[in-house]
Amino acid sequence: MTSIRAKFFNAATRLLVRRRWGPDEFELAKKARRVMGAPKILQEICVIGLGVKPVKENGIRGEWITPKNAGTDGVVLYIHGGGFVSCSARTHRPITTALARKTGRRVFAVDYRLAPEHRFPAALDDVFAAYKWLVEAGWEPGKIAVAGDSAGGGQVLSLLLRIREAGLELPACAVCFSPWANLSPRGPECLNAERDAMFYPENVAEFAPAYLGAASASDPLVSPVFADYHGLPPVLFQVSSTEILLEDSTAIHNKILTAGGVSELEIFDDVSHCWQMLNWFVPEAGRALRQAADFILKAVH
Repeated sequence: MTSIRAKFFNAATRLLVRRRWGPDEFELAKKARRVMGAPKILQEICVIGLGVKPVKENGIRGEWITPKNAGTDGVVLYIHGGGFVSCSARTHRPITTALARKTGRRVFAVDYRLAPEHRFPAALDDVFAAYKWLVEAGWEPGKIAVAGDSAGGGQVLSLLLRIREAGLELPACAVCFSPWANLSPRGPECLNAERDAMFYPENVAEFAPAYLGAASASDPLVSPVFADYHGLPPVLFQVSSTEILLEDSTAIHNKILTAGGVSELEIFDDVSHCWQMLNWFVPEAGRALRQAADFILKAVH
């Protein structure tokens, strides 16, 4: 049963965030950067009691979040969402700080280049570079968990494919919060078209071109829903029952199982897209992040 708090935030999201963004990619990005992500005061509150170290070296940008008495036998690489055009490591501290606290492990939240100034494959190149940077720094791939939300969740899957394609050792596991894994246009008849509190189906066709540039939405590294999923590590999907992105998670979950892999799919009832960002406010967020942390700790030990 959906909590009263979740229902309140669903209504607020529908009122304040759900909109048509228009065809101008740069204007869309400008608007999204004002609306999406945690407000600055919450970004600062989230890190109280944690270590924060900005990183800007050798083309790698982001920040380390370190809990007290952090374990040395594992690390989380986090890829933020924001429709490929907005947000940052800082704006997603409600999630990264919660994962650090609940896993007792350090979290590196990577900042990647944003569209439309930097189109595909810039963002994927940056997260791939961050993964290799962690490995080169001494973290064994089997001790690395990769996690992300929305566009970042889709990039988690694309990163796994890129690592496999490069013949490198894969991470221990992956966690995808409401991944946007299919950048193909969606019509008004798509699943949850009227129930989604944050997005209209038409929003996909507004955001996707800003990231795609000359790339095709059918490219598996762009839309990992079209990929082959053999030989990948365990993946956890968390998604809302009322999201238009529900189909992305269920399709890839089933593909992984068909390929003989390990996948867990957790569908939360009637919460907003990436409700994990509401960790301090909505009980479903805390429960989801606890389950994600348990999944990571099971794989990274």
